Amino acid sequence: MREAVFRETTAELRTQSVPLSHLSLELGHLYMEDFEAGPERLREHFAEVRLWVDAARASAARRTGGKRPRISTCFLIDDYFTRFSTPAELIPLVLKEAEKAGLVIDYLARESGCAVADRVELAESVMHRLVESPPPGSYGSRPSVSQTGWLANGQRTPTTKRAALGEVRGWQPPQETAARNHSVFMDVELWSEKDGRRLWSCPFLAAVWQLARLGLLRHLGEQVLVPSPWNGEDFPQDWDRLPPLLQLNPRAAAFSAYRTCTLMPNRFLAVEDAVRLILDQTEVDSGALRQVAERSAREGLAVPAAVAQRATYVFYEEPVNALAIEGP
Repeated sequence: MREAVFRETTAELRTQSVPLSHLSLELGHLYMEDFEAGPERLREHFAEVRLWVDAARASAARRTGGKRPRISTCFLIDDYFTRFSTPAELIPLVLKEAEKAGLVIDYLARESGCAVADRVELAESVMHRLVESPPPGSYGSRPSVSQTGWLANGQRTPTTKRAALGEVRGWQPPQETAARNHSVFMDVELWSEKDGRRLWSCPFLAAVWQLARLGLLRHLGEQVLVPSPWNGEDFPQDWDRLPPLLQLNPRAAAFSAYRTCTLMPNRFLAVEDAVRLILDQTEVDSGALRQVAERSAREGLAVPAAVAQRATYVFYEEPVNALAIEGP
């Protein structure tokens, strides 16, 4: 008689491998206010971005030893914080202005897909992977990030307390955990609550976006935010009917890559500083990390061990007469 064999479900999980390019090049990460400014704003953006694309491509080629690198491009549209127009009206405009600048957008993503994609709570999943870096001398008195929704890179300014014999302790400054000579302290809000609904912050969704572009997001071992091919038909009138990640170019290199490069206006600098803080304190899927390490080694490519160091940026200065726009 054959004996029954019992196995734990978690022991059978396998980390799905994903195709990887050498570089994921983001050509835009704009908000609805940018689109409201009209085609001229998009035209200015792509004209400026075009100046830096060749440099990013050349840098990728240098890392591959002069071989032709696999590079895919992407563009992110905010449909999470605000919604403007429709995909049917907006996407053709984006593609037209990019083409005028000599650019091809391979993949187009909705920012709401960084919160939930294909019924998978991506942001919630990444939140559970946060591992706070405890500052020196801390004793767990600070509530965890899962309770507060705030993530710091060190010790916050302590609350003033009355010590023994009535002595009042003076103000103490915050301290960065890994400070070099002087501290650069950051405290990042990951979400807010309104009417019982959690609203994820721009930096947190951008961190999820970076993990997806780096091929490091998994759900129960399976790939998430999988590109959906565009069949050339008209785009829908409703944003919710548009796939979270759309592959516009059927000949494009893989969406995810060993490294990312994001080209964006310098008003996003503070947001992306926060993104790197979040990435530094995220426990990424070990199987995904191992796959990237093994494949990059076979290709003879050096990939930084720290996930945050795999993300690079080009911040350009917007024209003085451009509409002053602040991200959420």
